[in-house]
Amino acid sequence: MGRVAFVFPGQGSQKVGMGRTLIEADPSVGARFDEATAILGWDLLDLCLNGPEAHLGQTQNTQPALFGIGAIAAEVLRRRGWSCAAASGHSLGEYSALAAAGVFTFSEGMGLVRRRGELMAAVGDRTPGGMAAVLNLSPELVAAACAEVSDVGCVQVANYNSPDQTVISGEISALEAASALLKSRGARRVIRLGVSAPFHSKLMAPLQAPMGEALDAVCLCAPTCDVVANVTADLVREPCDIRGALLEQLAGSVRWTETVQKLASMGITDAVEVGPGNVLCGLIRKIEPAVRVWTLDEALQADPPA
Repeated sequence: MGRVAFVFPGQGSQKVGMGRTLIEADPSVGARFDEATAILGWDLLDLCLNGPEAHLGQTQNTQPALFGIGAIAAEVLRRRGWSCAAASGHSLGEYSALAAAGVFTFSEGMGLVRRRGELMAAVGDRTPGGMAAVLNLSPELVAAACAEVSDVGCVQVANYNSPDQTVISGEISALEAASALLKSRGARRVIRLGVSAPFHSKLMAPLQAPMGEALDAVCLCAPTCDVVANVTADLVREPCDIRGALLEQLAGSVRWTETVQKLASMGITDAVEVGPGNVLCGLIRKIEPAVRVWTLDEALQADPPA
């Protein structure tokens, strides 16, 4: 029998219209969207279905929206017979993974990501910075280039997405210096990402204290399935370790390549991208081609693997 992992995408995967297939597949999820709306003070389902795109793309809105879609979709998949042997999420997606693993309730998770989104949006306002994707250059060379321009400012690896895709993050001047150096060393492309802040860099460390307070207000439970954390690419089982990983994640690197390798080493045969799009499916194909990947729409229309 196949062992299935639920994997949850992060910020950047949002798109207007997301959630429509969930409502069509299981109208009862409307109650979950209502629950989210009561917590947020604005209509989550309306934003997901109708946008506008600029509003959906604002960090403080994107994060609750993606969390809600992921957590609700996991519930729908389970009701359709899909089992979840392991869960992991990319950056923000880690919160959906933890909700799917029963570490906190849907309402508690929604409150946490609302706070996370607000904090991260505020950092973007007061700490200008950016991120860039580096293609077709080894992660080791990317990290080395960031270290070489450290005298210009803060820039570091934010996401180890796949063997040939690494994302860097930091202050604009250092980001530009690192980008130029990486191009000179053979990067096929260095693409600036449309984000407002240097996520997953040490510039985000000031958020750890207020986010820690938000986490302290929630009673975290031990996960009901295996969960692989971003910053360690290893299992987290105890609530105190989960809390620490979530805080470290704010200013630390997302080790997605190692996370997928860990899932494969645990016997995972199938991975469902529980959210909009297929970004994680594409990365998993590059990292562990033997793992069969499913988009959410594909999984909703299919029987679970035998």
